[in-house]
Amino acid sequence: MTAAEEEFYTPERWENWLSRIREEDIDPEDEDAARLLLNLQDDTTIAVVKILEAYDEERIGDEETLAELEEVREIVLEEVDFEDEDKAILVDGVQTSLLCVFLAAEEYVVNGPESNESIADCIETAQAAEAEDDLDNALWHCARAGTAILDGEHLDRAIGEEMEYSLVAEWINGLDSLASAVSDPEVVEE
Repeated sequence: MTAAEEEFYTPERWENWLSRIREEDIDPEDEDAARLLLNLQDDTTIAVVKILEAYDEERIGDEETLAELEEVREIVLEEVDFEDEDKAILVDGVQTSLLCVFLAAEEYVVNGPESNESIADCIETAQAAEAEDDLDNALWHCARAGTAILDGEHLDRAIGEEMEYSLVAEWINGLDSLASAVSDPEVVEE
């Protein structure tokens, strides 16, 4: 199978995860429920990393890579309809984390990896931008940190653990999934 014929992610795959969430009794404090949400996020992130691996191996070009990323992004970031408001909020949190993953991947293809600032510096700048209500700039700096992760830089997971809840903290959660997917792209069972 050539990269052009490879299917990286499908609406059915996303819907399978959502169906499991609809069927499960989701308590965010429960370890199994948290694992299900994390697996949902990691599964999508692994698909993004596989697209970028095809790009890095020159099996697909820039335009096709960006088109594949956009296709997965459209599937995953589409508004989800849940009767249970708590489940909708939890999935929205996953989508918020994944937004940073998609932007990092796109930034990696368009502008290459971050080379001027460390991941910690990018995140510190993102936090400062968020404090000033400059969310676009905050997200961009988180995405630049993601490009460094995609280029092999190490994410110190302690950075996110010490942070209070915020959008930057959600985006760092996505970067954590990205770091896991880069180091072990087969962690989620079907």
